[in-house]
Amino acid sequence: MHTTRFLAPAAAGVLAVTGLAGCGGGNGKADATTGGPIVVKATDAACEVGTTEVEAGQVTFKVTNSGSKVNEFYVYAAGDRVMGEVENIAPGLSRELRVELPAGTYETSCKPGMSGRGIRGALKVSGTAATVAPDAVLAQATASYQRYVTSQTAALLTRTEEFVAAVKAGDVAKAKALYPVARTYFERIEPVAASFGDLDPKIDGRAEVVEEGMEFTGYHRIEKDLWTTGDISKDGPIADQLLTDVKALVARANAEKLTPLQLANGAKGLLDEVASGKITGEEERYSHTDLWDFNANLEGSKAAVAALRPALEQRSPELVTQLDAEFANVEKVLGQHRAGDGWKLHTALSKTELKELSDSINALAEPVSKVAAVVAR
Repeated sequence: MHTTRFLAPAAAGVLAVTGLAGCGGGNGKADATTGGPIVVKATDAACEVGTTEVEAGQVTFKVTNSGSKVNEFYVYAAGDRVMGEVENIAPGLSRELRVELPAGTYETSCKPGMSGRGIRGALKVSGTAATVAPDAVLAQATASYQRYVTSQTAALLTRTEEFVAAVKAGDVAKAKALYPVARTYFERIEPVAASFGDLDPKIDGRAEVVEEGMEFTGYHRIEKDLWTTGDISKDGPIADQLLTDVKALVARANAEKLTPLQLANGAKGLLDEVASGKITGEEERYSHTDLWDFNANLEGSKAAVAALRPALEQRSPELVTQLDAEFANVEKVLGQHRAGDGWKLHTALSKTELKELSDSINALAEPVSKVAAVVAR
């Protein structure tokens, strides 16, 4: 669970959010509609934001990681509802983030080392700037992607029901076979799923959630038992809770009203997920089924970009050409590691092969990172 998300709206009419800056520092008030990016200086021990108050509307933040650890950057609404994020900011690098926020009070967080609650700070958004309604082409894009989410959540529920039934029946072999398949549908829409901060740690949290005061449950808790001891005799209650949480997630995801910038930011966030968790083997540390997740994140990113394609073709046809080429390249590189209907285990890949995958994802992430700017025009 490196929580990548499709930036859930804080209120009806919010256009989008993509990782804001928070965590300490800065006074004054920034106009969201004028001026340059708000500078965010992130280190291993601090997170300084150029301002703690902005006008409602579209804001751009430039986050620079001056520390020694990979960093993440979030904005939360009340109840830790994730409004947006950017992940995998390596030491020495900067990421520029576009955000459209209505008036309200938010909390921002930098997460050096990509763990814990992060270094948090307040962000006040004031004013009455109206959100610009997407044009007809972008409206069609969001409707198209919403249909994709609905199809994926339906399959997620079905496959999770099958997985839970196998766990409760004590069928280890069947549960192992179903595990990466069920998670495929979660990983394809992970930015939407992970936007619900109360459900995501319960469903997709890894063992580290204990350090944050939460119980280790969900997919990865069962994964651990399946692949470390093979004893799932006591996992019935955990499986039941997983299914309950997935049902809640499905209902909320299907009701979520997505926006064009959310699609753009989520497409990039999914690639960050690959870079920060799947390439490293961190996500599926017991089963080593990371390539199932890798492929699902890639498919989810491609689906979001595909929904936006008509608008991108109108506004930046050269970017579409580049996106097509880089998506095809990643698919070709990843395709070398197929095994039957699935994928090789992460542990079966050499360092050279993992680097080739990493390089292909980084090459794709560059043009995908430009989609939000094109959509925001």
